[in-house]
Amino acid sequence: MRRMLLLVLALMLAWQPAFADDGKPNRRQPPGSGGMAGERGQPGDAGYGDQTELYDGRNLVQARIKDVAQLQSSRDNQLVGYGLVIGLKGTGDGLRNAPFTEQSIRAMLENLGIASEGGRTRSKNVAAVIVTANLPPFVQSGSRIDISVSSMGDATSLQGGTLVMTPLKAANGEIYAVAQGPVFISGFTAQGQAETLTQGVPTAGRVPNGAIVEREVPAEFASQGKLTLQLRNADFSTAVRVADTINDYTLERFGKRLALEQDSRTVAISKPATISAARFFAELENLMVETDAPARVVVDERTGTIVIGNEVKISRVAVSHGALTVRITEAPKIIQPEPFSKGETAVEPYTAIDASQPDARVAVLDGPDLQTLVSGLNRLGVKPDGIIAILQGIKSAGALQADLVLQ
Repeated sequence: MRRMLLLVLALMLAWQPAFADDGKPNRRQPPGSGGMAGERGQPGDAGYGDQTELYDGRNLVQARIKDVAQLQSSRDNQLVGYGLVIGLKGTGDGLRNAPFTEQSIRAMLENLGIASEGGRTRSKNVAAVIVTANLPPFVQSGSRIDISVSSMGDATSLQGGTLVMTPLKAANGEIYAVAQGPVFISGFTAQGQAETLTQGVPTAGRVPNGAIVEREVPAEFASQGKLTLQLRNADFSTAVRVADTINDYTLERFGKRLALEQDSRTVAISKPATISAARFFAELENLMVETDAPARVVVDERTGTIVIGNEVKISRVAVSHGALTVRITEAPKIIQPEPFSKGETAVEPYTAIDASQPDARVAVLDGPDLQTLVSGLNRLGVKPDGIIAILQGIKSAGALQADLVLQ
């Protein structure tokens, strides 16, 4: 009897993991079918449609939302101003060729209480410049921003110069910052009596922290009830993935979906009433999202630069590439008459023509992926300018399944 009880007890202990707490069989679910992930395909709140995860088996790049999108309300504002750079070592504007520089010098001296009427200024230590800057969002009065300085006249170098106080205005004509400080340039000019050496651009430079913000741009970010994300690279697939990623987070954090894709560049997000806009976006901007991009080939014919996207594909096509070289050599012969004859020395023309076609070969290109495409182009053994011509020909033939951008 005791042996039977022990056998029944052992069988019960062996069957226990196969049942749940309610006595029903405990079935193992496949990965990703339970929890929050299982709620992705369910209808959301009013105005938010059914969301289906997009996945086509490709190796997509993951990036943070802050790296692929930006808030619409947090945009820069451009500033511009006209000023003078002084203290140049004889490399400033020629006042005869740049009369506006002389007028600016007189106006500056008059503002400082110095009479400048009569006479003519012959200084070449001053250059008229255009000052530009970007006013970042949410910047407060008293903050400093970087500025760029570019020569407007015929100055040869701004090295060693100092920018005099220059007001910077926005598109509405209001002054938002004031710039002043020493100009730093990356190029230089060395000149002698018979030769001049120039490296970089000595007529343009920067002044780090050279402008003080005098007026802030009004912003209502804290009181906004809806945030608008703008993708830096417009793409419908990326916009949908951003909305889905945000909805997965807000469904777990706040209990409802708050994001809705509007087009290929815009994603609208409703802000919960229990959290500030800054804290809410700080939680969202570090979420990882899979980004996508259109198939595109960018060609810069000036520098021979070619950039091929990962999704670029080429249909099976045969390409022949080779340069025909024709060499014409003129080698005239001198014809001498026989001794003691009455003949005259004459010149007999002689022309040698040689035609060759090196590197003439036919290759079959079939680019189902980027690596195969690049290997096929390298098999032709052509230089970048030849690859550019080949890509243009493949595009004309309709075999390039991508957008060809010429710069």
